[in-house]
Amino acid sequence: MWKLRKYMMKYWYLFVLAILFIFGQVATELALPDAMSNIVSNGIQSGGFVNGVAEVLSKESYDALLDVSSSKDQKLIKTSYTLTNKKDLSEDVKDRFKNIKEDVYVLKEDVDQDELSDSLSKRIIVVNMLTHANMNSEQFESFKEMAEKQIAYLIAKGEKEQSSLMKKALKEGNALFFVKQMPSSKQKEIYSAIETQIENMGETNLNIAAGSAVKNEYKKLGGDTDQVQNSYIKNAGVRMLMVALTGAVASIVSALFASLLASKIARDLRVALFKKVESFSQEEMNQFSTASLITRSTNDITQIQSVITMFVRMICYAPVLGVGALLRAIEGSASMTWVIAIVIVIIFVILLVTFMIAMPKFKIIQSLIDRLNLRMRENLSGVLVIRAFGNEKEAERRFDESNKDLMKINLFVNRMMSSLMPIMMFLMNAVSVVIIYVGAKQIDLGNIAIGDMMAFLQYSIMVIMGFLMIAVIAIIVPRASISASRIAEVLDTDCQIKEASEVKDFNEEEKGVISFDHVSFSYPGADAPVLNDISFVAHPGKTTAFIGSTGSGKSTLINLIPRFYDATSGQVKVNGVDVRDTSLYKLRESIGMVPQKGLLFSGTIRSNLTFGTNEATDDELKEYLRIAQADEFVNKFEDGLDHPISQGGQNVSGGQKQRLSIARALAKDPDILIFDDSFSALDFKTDAALRKELKTLCDKKQTTVLIVGQRIASIMHADQIIVLDEGRIVGKGTHEQLLSTCQIYQEIAQSQLTKEELTHA
Repeated sequence: MWKLRKYMMKYWYLFVLAILFIFGQVATELALPDAMSNIVSNGIQSGGFVNGVAEVLSKESYDALLDVSSSKDQKLIKTSYTLTNKKDLSEDVKDRFKNIKEDVYVLKEDVDQDELSDSLSKRIIVVNMLTHANMNSEQFESFKEMAEKQIAYLIAKGEKEQSSLMKKALKEGNALFFVKQMPSSKQKEIYSAIETQIENMGETNLNIAAGSAVKNEYKKLGGDTDQVQNSYIKNAGVRMLMVALTGAVASIVSALFASLLASKIARDLRVALFKKVESFSQEEMNQFSTASLITRSTNDITQIQSVITMFVRMICYAPVLGVGALLRAIEGSASMTWVIAIVIVIIFVILLVTFMIAMPKFKIIQSLIDRLNLRMRENLSGVLVIRAFGNEKEAERRFDESNKDLMKINLFVNRMMSSLMPIMMFLMNAVSVVIIYVGAKQIDLGNIAIGDMMAFLQYSIMVIMGFLMIAVIAIIVPRASISASRIAEVLDTDCQIKEASEVKDFNEEEKGVISFDHVSFSYPGADAPVLNDISFVAHPGKTTAFIGSTGSGKSTLINLIPRFYDATSGQVKVNGVDVRDTSLYKLRESIGMVPQKGLLFSGTIRSNLTFGTNEATDDELKEYLRIAQADEFVNKFEDGLDHPISQGGQNVSGGQKQRLSIARALAKDPDILIFDDSFSALDFKTDAALRKELKTLCDKKQTTVLIVGQRIASIMHADQIIVLDEGRIVGKGTHEQLLSTCQIYQEIAQSQLTKEELTHA
């Protein structure tokens, strides 16, 4: 992937934007478990009362708080509350507390509630435990016995009022009433014992107990505690929904930027790959098969595009989510983090094994896709030959063999990858069970609340998912890096055909002149040269033809002119300049070439004829069609020049395809025309008429014509005929001259023409 960094750096701003929104998404997701924990702990267990600070205190509770507090805390309590007459209470307080029948203490607005809660929480729990005591419990059994004796004693003395108060306190479970009857030393002893008991509750249970104590105080004053709870849950729920909605928006926007980034990079890679392949000479084209180049420009780039999208979404999301959730889990319940640690180790081992087994297979898959594409192209392009030989079964067997090989390795990899999810789900479920089991004990000890355990469970799943996503990245990125290497291999290929460092202009005085000066050429890795010491000159307005046996080097020779290859030695000059010293664009712009296999592009007849130029008028195009002997069948089409042409020209015959290819070369109005066995699909009558029209046109425009032919009839009227044999020139001259001087030409002529035809040629 690093090899393609320049294509990625171009869109760095999209990457930054995606990362920013991913951070926002992670922040919201990490906030959700805590929000849920607050709803459970504060909203449900504590009834919506989040600390031990009451907004309003009755005189009785206020005095009790002072009794159980140290002198320092007493001072803080006194400065935090103000005794307020019932008539002076705000309407809001009167509406919320219906049972206020006497003066009460109201919390001041500027009080630091956190500081006050630290002092009040334990004290208000003590007061709540003593004023709402279960007198039948073992803890308060001594209080009950003492109270019953005292009540009996007061009844015996006839003190009905005092005895009635004691009976009421006993019935209501107000142990504080009896504590106040005791000596101060005994009171302190009781308060200290209860505080010790509270300290063993654990911080979480302490906060819940403090909230419950405040809730009881509100009930005593007529407060609607259900409304407080519902209001807290509603507000917390709305905040939680807003956080979730913000996270969803951040996720969508980050995915949008990641997809945009990946799409732009993929587009640039396709363009760069296409431009690079266009610059390839035949040597580079032979290095990479067509099937492989198609796979690289489609499958490999699509693979990279998908991975970039996932990579950008996960590269920050997964580590930040995993680490953030781990820190939150440790902060909330450090005693249970060992569970997460064990699971992470197990996941790491599983993924390491999977990675080591699956990774080598990914490169094999890409090679097998290349081979499958090659088989497909062979079968589709050669379907007529396959049918002609009745060999469909063999073609099917070869394709099926490649297909099965790909299927087997894909099946193996997919099975391995598919097995990961069930294993991860099992681990997450197992972790959930362990956390609930361990958490239940921690809840029983008062170390954590139910909400904290639920939050820890969610954070543990986030940690597992975070590390799982990191592992997925570790598996997918190397696979994509194989695709990236394959693309970089093409992009980094050093083209043999390059523009000259100092481009020379054509010599107008030698316009149309082509000269070969002791030119030799060998294909890379070949043992023997294809062309050896070739020298000739082709002049404007003249026709030079090449003939020879199959493999004699005719097509290779003419491919040196437009620089499809570079000569191994010697010079190829066009317009008086070595083709290696001039502009490739200008060189090829001056040449009109018709290859052996006439190739048409999908579109219309007009779009194909104007492929090399956009300046030709309809009249000119029709004239070129007439010269190429294509006007007859084109005129039969109702839409004429706008008649559609399918891909590769499959909706026209071979001869029609050749004639349209010739017309396309003529429409370019070049200085040089090259016909590489381009008349082979034409009948003799059409061939003769075409050559006659070409002769007239070339004489008029002084065009240099080069013809590669297999038939003597197609080249016998050329001004110069060059005979090739095993890469060497064995004859040069006119038809008449070669018949008397070149044995090979004589043999070819005698094999194709009768003596009478040779005599009257």
